[in-house]
Amino acid sequence: MRQKCSVLRDLGAPSTTGPFDLGRLPGGVRRSLAEDLAAEPDIEVVDMDKHDLEEAAHDPRVRAVAPVMPTRLIAPVPLADEAGPAAEDGHTWGVDAVGALDSRFTGAGVSVAVLDTGVDADHPAFADMELVQRDFTGDGDGDRQGHGTHTAGTVFGRDVEGTRIGVAPGVSRGLIAKVLDDQGSGDSDMLLKGVQWAAGEGAHVVSMSLGYDFPGLVDRLVAQGWPVDLATSSALEAYRANLRLFDALMDLLRARAAFGQDTVVVAAAGNESRRGLDPDYEIAVSLPAAAEGVVSVGALAQGDQGLAIAPFSNTFPQISAPGVGILSARNGGGLVSLNGTSMACPHVAGAAALWWERVLAEPVPHTAATVTARLIAHADTGSIAPGVETADRGVGVVRAP
Repeated sequence: MRQKCSVLRDLGAPSTTGPFDLGRLPGGVRRSLAEDLAAEPDIEVVDMDKHDLEEAAHDPRVRAVAPVMPTRLIAPVPLADEAGPAAEDGHTWGVDAVGALDSRFTGAGVSVAVLDTGVDADHPAFADMELVQRDFTGDGDGDRQGHGTHTAGTVFGRDVEGTRIGVAPGVSRGLIAKVLDDQGSGDSDMLLKGVQWAAGEGAHVVSMSLGYDFPGLVDRLVAQGWPVDLATSSALEAYRANLRLFDALMDLLRARAAFGQDTVVVAAAGNESRRGLDPDYEIAVSLPAAAEGVVSVGALAQGDQGLAIAPFSNTFPQISAPGVGILSARNGGGLVSLNGTSMACPHVAGAAALWWERVLAEPVPHTAATVTARLIAHADTGSIAPGVETADRGVGVVRAP
């Protein structure tokens, strides 16, 4: 049986496996540091069968292979008991909660990529910005779903209707990778190529409010006549392979950073938990947030005793941010309030942009590792309500410099 697979190759790797080649040879031997630094990731989709997979395993340029999986936006969650106003005193509560109002940094000189459903480039939130758009879906540039416009507004949106919505409104260059179509769906190949494109365009930060659709893949296979157990097993294998492929891509991007721009990659943890039904109904962080080197983000809500974990937020994130009652840009103009880890993720991406601006002005290594370390080290726990477990909120609430 043949299937479409994403093949991640390192074009900087040796092309043979001779005894005098320094490379990652079949069997897992690591390449030399010099060749790691020359990493050149390349991703293509290939129809493969078991014989092709066997050949790929012995190709020293191939770093990972994974079946193409469906992806989807992390859909906003309706909540009947949203706490607190969406905005007050000319700003959203999220911008205030992460300390952006008190920061002297704005994200000036920093490029941020938003991988989502595109963006409404005519929205006042993006006035006077350079928006570089790239469509990976075939539906064309622009956002006809609304999700991408909202998330981009939280990262770097300008003031709208007298309200500050953006954590880093000084960002002047936004990289908009449309990796989800006008219905909010896509596939892993679109996402992987979007990450590669954003890094190649010099993104300091990549924000991803989306997830791999494991249940959707099971349903698709069952609809094709597969037995449920076989469909589930195949989808699990695909999910595992995609996790390894994303890990490998992050490795190559870090290696290539020695010769160019380093990138902080931020992703939403997911909205599959249902603590409102049962406190133990918790789902762990999903892919791509679960990949090595990706900063995973949980969602927080306002409460009487401080910030509480949102009932839908997946557990085991690295860090958390406001994700309930988040006011941001609405497709077509104006503002709209939404809930989700999709809304929390761009708060962290915006804070990362602020930290990048600071780090670039300091005599420290100008690397993603430095920025990520600042994000983690400066996270706040004092504003979190008693009883919120570390496993649910990570190191705390992201804070601006």
